[in-house]
Order: sequence, then structure tokens, then C-alpha cells
Amino acid sequence: MSLVFETFKTCAIEIDTLLKNPSTDYLASQNSSGDMQLKIDVQADKLIEQKLLAIESIKGVCSEEKQEAVYKADSNARLLVAYDPLDGSSLVDSNLSIGTIFGIYDEVLESRALVASGYIVYGPRLEIVLAHKQVEHWRYCAGAWHALGTLQLKSKGKINAPGGTQQHWTPRHKALIDSFFAQGYRLRYSGGMVPDLHQILIKGGGLFSYPATQDAPEGKLRKLFEVFPFAFVYECAGGEAIDGTKRLLELDVKHIHDSTPCFFGSSEEIARVRDTYNALENHTRI
Repeated sequence: MSLVFETFKTCAIEIDTLLKNPSTDYLASQNSSGDMQLKIDVQADKLIEQKLLAIESIKGVCSEEKQEAVYKADSNARLLVAYDPLDGSSLVDSNLSIGTIFGIYDEVLESRALVASGYIVYGPRLEIVLAHKQVEHWRYCAGAWHALGTLQLKSKGKINAPGGTQQHWTPRHKALIDSFFAQGYRLRYSGGMVPDLHQILIKGGGLFSYPATQDAPEGKLRKLFEVFPFAFVYECAGGEAIDGTKRLLELDVKHIHDSTPCFFGSSEEIARVRDTYNALENHTRI
């Protein structure tokens, strides 16, 4: 596990250098989720794939940028890594923070097989968060990685980061989000999953939500590359992560690009989400 973590630290430095390139050109291609690709998307994807497959303990990789997983031939290794090389890359041209997300799975690409995860933040400072038995926070400075300690969520926060186009929210979800603002929660939403979830962790609590919407009834965020890795981070930090009613790390995966509604946060915020969505589910059954 430590070698995989060290490899992502190396990737972080190299991708951060690539991001300093003045070009933010789009390619004439889309990734597997239908998003237009930047040149940097492809470069970061290839860089991470090559470095991971060079590790003896890695059996294969899958990426948000590829349709199918890539496996080594005749390998007895156990670990699989699913990653989003540049989450929020559409923010590159506006110079907002973006990130890399990854999950490390044991033998199969399923939520129950996730054994570690992490993410990288490319912002004013280069940082990486690694989750295994605890959530470690690191910053790159003066040519070296420096440990900043561990991250832990409080039972309640004050940040509300609601994703999805509001006109496509259900009335019940809009009422839930408005109720947090009515209680003094602060809006913090950049459009990037990594910086928004990172801020909640750093500040000690709050809620990030990306619900089912009329235009995305299965949610938008991908289970293997984005949702499960962050669910693992949040649970290791003492928080919770659900799809509205069910724990995210209990969801099945039918295809590597499956998506799901998702809510990440402190225990009190998630309890309110669960109450709201359980009530909605019970009302639907009647």
C-alpha cells in the first residue's frame, strides 16, 4: 500500500508541473462519461496508468477517461486502482483548484473490496490526502512532502456544498438544502468535487450533496473513481457517506462507469439527509 501512496505523491508533482503549462486546449474527443477532454486530461491519465502498472502488486487499473479497465497479462497481483486523473478539469481555464481521486481495491472492483483511497489537490498549494486506517494530510513544499497530521470530522459543521442544477432538483431536496441555509450554513461550492469535499474536511464538518435529478436520475458522479474513494475517506475521518438512504460503500457496481446520487458529511448533517430521504421513500410506497 505504501508504494502505491508514494507513487501518487510522485504523480502529483508531475501533474502539478503539467498544469503550469499555459495551454488549456480541448481535444476533439470525449471521455467515457461524455465530457470533452482537455489535453491535460489525457496526459495525466497516461502518466498515472504507466506508473501504477509498473508496480508489481498492481493487477490492473481503470480510469474515468477510459471505457474499460486495463489489466496486466499473466499477473498474480491482487490490487486494482480506479482513478479520476483530473476531476474538475473544466475549471483549469478559470484557474480554480482541481484534483485527482483514486481508490485501491483488493482483487475486484466492488465497494466492499476498497482497502484504501485518497485524493490530490492542485491549488495554491499542492496537497495529498491518504486514507487507510486513518486520514493523513500532506503538503508539498521546498521539494519535499511534509506531514500535516490527520483529519477528523466533527459531528456537525457549517458548510453546505450542494451540487446539481437547481432547476432539476426535486422539491423535497430543495427544501432540505434550504433548511441548512436557514440554520446559518455557508454556501461553499466551486463545481469541483475535490476542493469542495476537501474544504469540508479541513474545516471539520458540513455537507456535500449531489442528488438524483431530473436530468441525471442515477446521479452524475461515478462510483469507482469518485464516490467510493471519497466515501472511504469520510468514513475514516469519522463522517458518513450515503446515497440518500443507504451507505455508499454497500452499493453494487454493474459497470465501471456506474454513477449514483451521493451525500458526504458530518454525522448530524447526514442524519438529516437520511431522515428526509427515508420519509420520501416511505411516502412513495404509500
